[in-house]
Amino acid sequence: MSSTFWRRFRWHPPQGTASPGAPSAWSWRMMMAQGPGPLVVALVMIAGILIAGFVVPTTQHLASLMAVVPATTAALAGPRLTAVIAALSCVAAFVLDAHDDLLGTSIPVVHLAEIGLISAFVIASRSIRDRSVRELTEVRIVSDTIQRVLLRPLPPHVGHLRIRATYHASHPHAQIGGDLYAVSRCAAGVRILIGDVRGKGLPAVEDAEALLGAFRAGARRTRSLTDLIAELEFSVRGHFEEAGLTDTDAVERFITALLLEVPDQGDTVRAVNCGHPPPYLAHGADTLLLAPASPSPPLGLGSLNAGDYAVDTFPFSRRATLLLYTDGAIEARNSDGQFYDLGAHVAAWPGSQPEDLLRHVLDGLSHHVGGGAPMELDDDIALIAVQYGDDLPAPAAAPAAEALVQGRTSVSGPGARAVPQRGTGPG
Repeated sequence: MSSTFWRRFRWHPPQGTASPGAPSAWSWRMMMAQGPGPLVVALVMIAGILIAGFVVPTTQHLASLMAVVPATTAALAGPRLTAVIAALSCVAAFVLDAHDDLLGTSIPVVHLAEIGLISAFVIASRSIRDRSVRELTEVRIVSDTIQRVLLRPLPPHVGHLRIRATYHASHPHAQIGGDLYAVSRCAAGVRILIGDVRGKGLPAVEDAEALLGAFRAGARRTRSLTDLIAELEFSVRGHFEEAGLTDTDAVERFITALLLEVPDQGDTVRAVNCGHPPPYLAHGADTLLLAPASPSPPLGLGSLNAGDYAVDTFPFSRRATLLLYTDGAIEARNSDGQFYDLGAHVAAWPGSQPEDLLRHVLDGLSHHVGGGAPMELDDDIALIAVQYGDDLPAPAAAPAAEALVQGRTSVSGPGARAVPQRGTGPG
């Protein structure tokens, strides 16, 4: 075997790792997947069959066993190495047939045809698989890029607020969807938008992008929440009208949204709820559901007049934690068809840090839908925890930069004011 061939197929450890001889947790697995493992296994199998063929009586013909070698190699390596091993297997089979004095018969031809046909099949299968993996990788790269545009990492703090967020996709390969959230620093304080687009797929992503773009453009320059929500309605409605020129289903689309404003000075939170599930406020042993007194229709179905929107004001003390969530959190079912009781789980939260609340809710969801196994959900879930941070530096008088992010949210809830929740949720 030439040195050029060995350099082509030999194992190279990943960059940043220790020397090849150093112990590592991934060594055997990575060697079998990327390194010399497949080549070593194939050569050992060929040598083993050859030795066995020379040891057993010549009446026992083992050349046909060589077909196993390329089939095994294809499961571990790519088409090129499998083709090389197939050629070596044919040579080894010919050697065994010569040792068994079969060269004057049709048996060597049968053995070579058997190895050739099996090798061609496994090489073709491996080529199709590798092409599919490359395509999936490219799709994931594009998806990750779009995610970075729409679902930017949530800043850990904005103004006087500490903000934590988590996102759990219903599909293991999903990165983005119609759920969205964004945070913006404004002169009045911090504004938070969370929404859920009706539908899935690319149209939902386009709808989410339209709303997020409108929020980014207007959150800092629009003075009141009602003016901002009317501006968002105008932008979303215009987007749906343009989409309707090529998509007849666009007229049936809408976006539920919850727009919050937390002033820098004060202990309240102002909210405009457009068909979105109300948030929870955890404060010690009490858990409140901040349901709107007069909920508005979802965006795309609402009014362009700012005066038609009602602003609800709720208490938000320095030691309270605000939880925003998606409908996946309250619509998740267990094997018995029971909804996840988010309110009860929030009420049972013993911690004080916003990231602990998110972990507490997700752990409860995992046990509810799968008994602790990896979650299998019918819908995506996004959770945002907001809390005053007394240890944070005083915010600037005017917003110097906009902190933006995205995720996803839910769709249901009662129509009242702050409703105390002790062990019951909206599900």
